[in-house]
Order: sequence, then structure tokens, then C-alpha cells
Amino acid sequence: MEIISQLLPFVFLIAIMYFVIIRPQQKEAKARKEMINALQKGDKVITAGGIIVTVYKVEEQFLSVKINEDTTVKITKDSVIRKYEDEA
Repeated sequence: MEIISQLLPFVFLIAIMYFVIIRPQQKEAKARKEMINALQKGDKVITAGGIIVTVYKVEEQFLSVKINEDTTVKITKDSVIRKYEDEA
């Protein structure tokens, strides 16, 4: 009985850490992965470098993106931070 009373606070702390830290991170990673898999030609995204680009072609591991009318570059899907939504 004494061992259970000593271990109970540790179990309680681990449960709190799971619900406060681990679970939200897993949920955010899943949402980001779904967003990246749903990208289509014409979507505007923000890269890890802070550049707003337009998706030109979607490949298995890479995206071809247009920075302007003349410049097309290839980036990894991991470098996409989020979709850019025009607020205007």
C-alpha cells in the first residue's frame, strides 16, 4: 500500500505531461501533415524562410513553386510552414 501511495504522484505527473505536452504536439503534427498532403497547384504557402510562394507542381517529396512569373524553384515539402490565406 505504501508503494502505491509513493508512485501515485508520479503517475499523476506523467498523465498531466501527456495531456499538456505530448498530445497537442501529436495533434498539430497530424494537422500539418494533412495540410501538406492536400496542397494543390495554385495554393499559396509560406516557406521556412518566410517567402510566400505559389505551388506550381506537386511531386512525391518535393514541390515546384513559383516565386514570381520568371522564377520556379523546387523545395522539400518539409520546408512548408503553412498555407497563406489572403485576408483581403
